[in-house]
Order: sequence, then structure tokens, then C-alpha cells
Amino acid sequence: MPQRTDELRELVESYFAELAFTPELEPLEASMRDALGGKRVRPVLCLATGEAVGADVETLLPAAAAVELVHSFSLVHDDLPALDDDAERRGAPSVWAAHGEATAILAGDALLGEAVRLALTYPTPDVARELVLATQRMIGGQQLDLQGGIELERLHALKTGALFGASIMCGLWAAGVPPAEHRPWRAFAAEVGLLFQVVDDVLDGDGYAEAIGEDGARKLAGDVAARARAQLEEVDGETEVLRSIVDDLAVRTA
Repeated sequence: MPQRTDELRELVESYFAELAFTPELEPLEASMRDALGGKRVRPVLCLATGEAVGADVETLLPAAAAVELVHSFSLVHDDLPALDDDAERRGAPSVWAAHGEATAILAGDALLGEAVRLALTYPTPDVARELVLATQRMIGGQQLDLQGGIELERLHALKTGALFGASIMCGLWAAGVPPAEHRPWRAFAAEVGLLFQVVDDVLDGDGYAEAIGEDGARKLAGDVAARARAQLEEVDGETEVLRSIVDDLAVRTA
């Protein structure tokens, strides 16, 4: 289903192109827009999950965008000199390198605020609650990474897995799926987050690739992808698009 994933990605791009930020953020808009690049893996997962259980994509777009805004906030702050000190992102100057450190801090804060604002547009607080909890776990994982000494699986579950979990679970909450049906979805979300990170480590030559070797990491990625597909067998929904996303993540080269 690569065609459908492309369509979902285009819907996300169109949504962001038309999204109006809070008016008072106008002085930060250029820096915030600069932060919104990427492959849109997380919002596409959110949309595909909601569609799998029968929700209309228009209902899901605010949740999907909120997840991506949190992801963008995290990258803006991660790139700062006080953390990863990266002056480049996706082949262009990172936000702090282009706009200054102070503006980058404020832009990241604003992206997070806009994410919560979008999540709170739903009739219940469930989407916002899921997103905020994932954000807190991600931030906590970043601090543990700075301190060192945390096991790799736990670190990645926080820094990467939390937001992948939110991508899927926010789609379910936005679609109105009751909590009693969430268990296999949460298990699927955990595998997808791990899959993304293992393949990322293979591409970067660190993390799992460093700990168990490239061949070991590639085998792990294959095992995790198989477990993710198995979890989809337990959910009630049309999961073909999600299966194709898993397949793509398992073999990605960038």
C-alpha cells in the first residue's frame, strides 16, 4: 500500500501548509516552520491507525499533526549546543544555527504548546493526555541519556518508543476506540518504535549496531518486524497500510 502512505503523507503536508499558529507566535513562525521537515513517519502512523479502525482522516489530522509537532520540538531542542550541538539537520542549518539559540529554545517551546493546543481540540482529553505522557517520557529519557548508565532497551523505549506509541494511540483515541481494545495496539506500538530505532542504529552504526554488531542488529530488526506483523493479527481493523509501513521501516536506507 505505498500509494496510500504517500497519500497520507501529502494530507499531512497540506494540513501543515494551512495550519495557523496562535497569532502571538508570529515573530517565531519562520523558525517554527523551518523545524517542520522530515518524512512524517509518526503522523502517517497516526492516520493509518485511525483509518484502520474506520475513522475519517479529517478527524485524525489534528492528532497526527500534534504528534509531529512534539517530534519537531524535540529535534529543535536536541540540536542545541547544550545537548547534541548539531548545526545541521536534513542537509540544512538547524533551527539554532539559522535563527540563534534563544529563538530556537522559544520555537521549540512554541511547537510543544501548539501540539497540546491541537490535541485539546477533541471532545475528550484522551488525545492530549496520551501525547503529554509520551512527551514527558521522552524528555525523561533524554535526561537519562545525558546521565549515562541506562540500558539500551530502556533508553530507546523512552526516547524513541514513547512518541511512536503516541502516534498509534492518539489515532485510536481520536477514532473513539475504547480502552478495552487497546492492549494489542499498545503491543504493536512498542514493536514499531523498537523497529525504527534498531534500523536507525544500523544506519548510524551506533546503539544496537555497536552493542550486538551490524548483523545482529539487522537480525533483531527482522525479528521485531515479524512481531509487529503478528500483533496486527490480533487487532480488529483493516491493517494493510500499517503492514506496509512496518515493511518499509524494516528495509529503509535513510
